[in-house]
Amino acid sequence: MSPWTASLQARKSPNESEPRGSRPGLLRVATAAALFWAGAALAQEPKIDPWPGLVTDIFHDRAIKEHEGVVALDAPKRAEDAAIVPMTITLLEPGLRAATLVIDENPMPMAAAFSFGVGAGVAKIETRVRVNSYTNVHVVGQTADGALHSVAKFVKASGGCSAPAIKDQDEAAANLGKMKYREFTSETPALREAQIMIRHPNNSGLQMDPITRAYLPAHYVDKVEVRQGEALIFSMEGGISLSEDPSFRFVYKPNGAKVMRVEARDNQGNVFKGEWPIGGAS
Repeated sequence: MSPWTASLQARKSPNESEPRGSRPGLLRVATAAALFWAGAALAQEPKIDPWPGLVTDIFHDRAIKEHEGVVALDAPKRAEDAAIVPMTITLLEPGLRAATLVIDENPMPMAAAFSFGVGAGVAKIETRVRVNSYTNVHVVGQTADGALHSVAKFVKASGGCSAPAIKDQDEAAANLGKMKYREFTSETPALREAQIMIRHPNNSGLQMDPITRAYLPAHYVDKVEVRQGEALIFSMEGGISLSEDPSFRFVYKPNGAKVMRVEARDNQGNVFKGEWPIGGAS
């Protein structure tokens, strides 16, 4: 064997007879590179904004003006618990007829559509929602002339719609529809502040039973009416984006009625009612 041949064989690897492209090490490098560039390409693809489609689906393509002087939304930048995210809608313009809370990236984006009674003077309403992923949250207010005005906040949260239920399902069923009423001192003497809490699992249909591993059927409050006497303060249409045990805290103008009345319904046809004296009235 010539020195040149011996030197060449010494430089060969044990797998030199195989095509270079088939070596395991090279394959791993090539695969990693391909995955990297594929991921980079996907990351560069623009994310589709769902809001224009929601304007079509929820508001039927009506013109919506971004206007901060009509409604305001207070929402956390990063939620502590994606299944219980506080939202506060402030009605800045008197006489607003409606306000709709939309969580753009949720499976059921319309979280709550509020309609206000004439003369109810609702100034603020707070509730709690589920947020499924990083998303814009819109509130759209409707003025007396029918015009729509919106504001938006970006909320960082994920997994709220599939988060396990806080309460045992048997316990939730035993307390289904029970209500609690609270009153608070309003910052404005001419207004009152109150809160309605409804015991309900508000299952989203995306939650899994930890024992059976089956998905819990969707079971949620879809309508609430709150009245002082016979006069409507507000009504609400909602869905799976409302949190477990829905809660509504609101500021309103009293009309002299002695009784607060609430009627709630869920998507399974159950009806729940509550009645309490206002301001300690007998």
